[in-house]
Amino acid sequence: MNGTITVNGTEMKIDFDPIDTLLDVLRNNGHTEVKRGCSKGECGTCLILLDDLLVNSCQVFAATALGKRVTTSTGLNEDGRPHTIHEAFADAGAVQCGFCTPGMVMATHSLLRESPDPTEEEIRAGLVGNLCRCTGYVKIIDAVKLASKRMREHG
Repeated sequence: MNGTITVNGTEMKIDFDPIDTLLDVLRNNGHTEVKRGCSKGECGTCLILLDDLLVNSCQVFAATALGKRVTTSTGLNEDGRPHTIHEAFADAGAVQCGFCTPGMVMATHSLLRESPDPTEEEIRAGLVGNLCRCTGYVKIIDAVKLASKRMREHG
């Protein structure tokens, strides 16, 4: 099969097998910031936005994305600079091995679009489905709070 998807604002022509997931296609086309974790939709490492909907790319057939917009963690960058969420994760020390970070960033982005000033309970709910084996989540929650504060202050 073949078709076109728009990834991070750039139209991309793709060739793929009917059984390929969006995760397969993204990684096979250089978007390695989308991580392969469990391949069951349970860990959150492969989270992306598909037409602004947060999805586990391992659970979406590539054919479903044809003609749609895909945004990865890298696609959140602002004028070549890291997004405020990326900076907040680094500044709060929420990045250790970094494997879960792109998915956490995407979940945070989705959460803050819906709730710009979330409570800690809302943050925890917004990160459900994202597994981290390194941090214990405390610094991740701190990073979401920091990103929220900075985004509200700077638009």
